[in-house]
Amino acid sequence: MKKLIYILLFLCPVVLYAQQSWYKSSPLVYSWQNVGNAGFSAGSAQGTSLAFSASGEPYVAYMDDAVFNKATVMRFDETNWVNVGIAGFSTGAAWYTSLVFSPTGEAYLAYSDNGNSDKATVMTFNGSNWVYVGIAGFSTGRAPYTSLAFDPSGNPYVAFMDLSNSNKATVMKFDGSDWVIVGNAGFSADDAWYSSLAFGLSGEPYVAFGNVEKATVMKFDGTNWINVGQPNFSAGGAPYTSLAFSPTGQPYVAYVDFGNSGKATVMKFDGISWVNVGNAGFSEGEAVFTSLVFSPSGEPFLAYMDSINSNKATVVRFNGTNWVNVGNPDFSAGEADFTSLAFSPSGKPYVAYLDFENSWKATVMKFDSVFTGIGELQHSRISLYPNPATEKITIETSGTAKGSNLAIVNIAGQELITRQITEPKIQIDISTLPSGVYFVRLTDDKTVEVGKIVKK
Repeated sequence: MKKLIYILLFLCPVVLYAQQSWYKSSPLVYSWQNVGNAGFSAGSAQGTSLAFSASGEPYVAYMDDAVFNKATVMRFDETNWVNVGIAGFSTGAAWYTSLVFSPTGEAYLAYSDNGNSDKATVMTFNGSNWVYVGIAGFSTGRAPYTSLAFDPSGNPYVAFMDLSNSNKATVMKFDGSDWVIVGNAGFSADDAWYSSLAFGLSGEPYVAFGNVEKATVMKFDGTNWINVGQPNFSAGGAPYTSLAFSPTGQPYVAYVDFGNSGKATVMKFDGISWVNVGNAGFSEGEAVFTSLVFSPSGEPFLAYMDSINSNKATVVRFNGTNWVNVGNPDFSAGEADFTSLAFSPSGKPYVAYLDFENSWKATVMKFDSVFTGIGELQHSRISLYPNPATEKITIETSGTAKGSNLAIVNIAGQELITRQITEPKIQIDISTLPSGVYFVRLTDDKTVEVGKIVKK
């Protein structure tokens, strides 16, 4: 591995979004393209973490070398990358930044807070300023590898490696007033490096972590943290664990597989055992900073820094049989550290990274179409009303949508309500859903479309 420091650095989760079908009026070529300017941050941008707002704007959080390694968040306003609040808003250096949007649309950032003895801190943007969620530095001791996620009820949870508990895993949640421990502190049997937090479809928190030994996944059953399948299930050491759930609720874990020459491996839990998704060690070379996300159509996508070709960025997807490249492999201009993958609401994969070719500043790229002609025609088979809605939403579709599958999905990518389209107009009760933004996804064997609704 090129740099030993890679073994000690970040894992940043990402958030899943729904896809929209676009029908083009002219021939297309798809390629990886810069979003705005490459190297848009003021200084070096370590720990890039990418997420999308409910309105579809990409946001990137990072530790900002231009302001004494404090936290900065920027968003792309369709023309330029602009600061969200002030640059460098944290008290001190912000390690292991983890950016997530709440179900109601607010940006939240978790990090290991050097301004508070490297303890865990979470802040949210209130529209004008970044403010603390609870108290700053709420963990008992130092908290590297912070990973932030929201439960289905909208409560923020943070997982981290707890140095006050022998480097084991701890998860805390904000109950509206205070940060409280979920189950026991230090619940893992071994060190919990590279902690990655996600929620299953039933609302249980899961944590994946790797250590100098192997990968383990645990979940909280309401009383205790228990192993999901066999602990230490990977062939060898498993840094950069990245946890995500399939649309059917299966947990998947990606990692750098020291049992297979440091190449990328993805495994899933089939209800009994952890099994390989495709071949173990499927990447060409060593794969660092693995970031796993499911596409709106349910395919697992993986971004990583590819050591086989000058440490550039590569994205692959699993097509049901093999892992195949999304566009050209090694598409970044130069070395791409801290790769963070997310899907836009329109279904395009985006990758944020620290860009060696641009003075270690932040760059974001997306996989999108290049028009060889002019003009673009967008059709939609979905009509939604009332919107916003309180109790029920009426969904009208065209006749061609009969037999398609419809799902109401939250901004964390969880399918909350599913139906099959059997008639042009259906009504769905959404009264039990928390207030917030949701996507209505219509899927058939050829296309995926999405509409957006607001639940009051």
